[in-house]
Amino acid sequence: MILLRNFLVRGSSRQFFNGAANKLARNPMLKSASFSSIARTNVANGTNVSNLLLSLNKSRNVHTSRILKQSSTILADSIGNSSRTNAKQLLSSKIVGYWLIGTSGLVFGIVILGGLTRLTESGLSIVEWKPVTGAIPPLNQEEWEKEFEKYQTSPEFKELNSHIDIDDFKFIFFMEWFHRLWGRGIGVVFILPAIYFAATKKTTSHVNVRLFGLTCLLGLQGVIGWWMVYSGIDKKQLDERKSKPTVSQYRLTTHLGAAFCLYMGMIWTGYNILREIKLVGNPRKALETIKLLDSSKILKLRKASIHMLLFTFLTAMSGGMVAGLDAGLIYNSFPKMGATWFPSSRELMDPNYARAADKSDLWWRNLFENPTTVQLIHRILGVSTFCAVFGLHMVCVKKKHLIPKSANNTVRAMMGLVTLQVALGISVLIYIVPVSLAAIHQAGALALFTSSVVFAAQMRKPRLPVRNVITVLNKQLDSKTAQKGSKILSEAAKFK
Repeated sequence: MILLRNFLVRGSSRQFFNGAANKLARNPMLKSASFSSIARTNVANGTNVSNLLLSLNKSRNVHTSRILKQSSTILADSIGNSSRTNAKQLLSSKIVGYWLIGTSGLVFGIVILGGLTRLTESGLSIVEWKPVTGAIPPLNQEEWEKEFEKYQTSPEFKELNSHIDIDDFKFIFFMEWFHRLWGRGIGVVFILPAIYFAATKKTTSHVNVRLFGLTCLLGLQGVIGWWMVYSGIDKKQLDERKSKPTVSQYRLTTHLGAAFCLYMGMIWTGYNILREIKLVGNPRKALETIKLLDSSKILKLRKASIHMLLFTFLTAMSGGMVAGLDAGLIYNSFPKMGATWFPSSRELMDPNYARAADKSDLWWRNLFENPTTVQLIHRILGVSTFCAVFGLHMVCVKKKHLIPKSANNTVRAMMGLVTLQVALGISVLIYIVPVSLAAIHQAGALALFTSSVVFAAQMRKPRLPVRNVITVLNKQLDSKTAQKGSKILSEAAKFK
């Protein structure tokens, strides 16, 4: 009887368990061959209900964790691919950044060459503007004589250089010709690669807009150059200014300012391309840099970087006014101007420079056309720039833990450059503008301006889209780090 009862109970239990197993296997959450096989195996072996449910639950947990792990891997890969795709769309090629910085070096060179052309009084030797055919110099004696005859009709030859012969003319001609040729070379080196990079999509739309603006400025610079030269060969303009044959200081400074702006645009764009690539390449360090730049503790310092950029530009432009008026040839002493600290008010505001009958233009014409006043302004701006850079340097030393290390290094370089620049300016003045020192002084002005551009770029926050990509990449790294940590722990648990 007992055997019969056990058989009936066992048989009915087997039927019950088979039905339960089939029902569980049809569940969408538990629909797996492993679940049904575990249930049937346990039923066949006569396992009780509690053991069966424990086995099913364990299998379900393992299977669910496997699905979640696969899903998280797929999601992480998706996020990673998406972030990498976004990065490619947001970032220009590294070669574009290097190309822009390299081209800015050519602009640096032409600024120095332009200064030498001015210092050797060669800028008015070519009295025609031929943007294309002017690239070819005279190739034989006959062509040289024709070019010399054209120059002989200019006011500069008639009033200042009537004593020179054709050999002297060749020197000043080549100085101006090479300056113009260098400008044409910059146009080729900049415009053709810009078209190629845009066509091959090595540049983003953000960078393409800047390249288009720089191309327009480059073309405009050529027009400004001839506009400047024409002011020195047009007799009517010279008579209106009551000037010897020389270019207008206003146009000279405009030409210099456009060159500085072109140079700044190339440096700024190229540096930011390389900077963004570096930040995205190392998102951990990038996040630390962003946190530093987002801090309210350096907000004033970030604003000061822009002010310093404008201040160094203004000082350099006042130097252009000094060069245009030959104001460095007077008051060749420092710190005093002659026997006194400042010239007399009568000399600083000379009525002879006013052109209006009521003398209403007395102030501004003396500020921009009186060599004595222009030199005093340049002295004041030069000393003020030194003091401003020194103050900025001291603040950065005090807050060096709050700003990026690269910005700290740039400020140190800026401090060295401004010290050298002041020494060069004083030397140029004392030795009455020797060509070599004056050219180095102009190079020093551009080098100091370069450091202020780089510092302002370093203190600038990255663009919002780039910040978003960096954030996603950091989250992806955190996820991968957590997965590696869990694997290590699971492997370590096996040895317990």
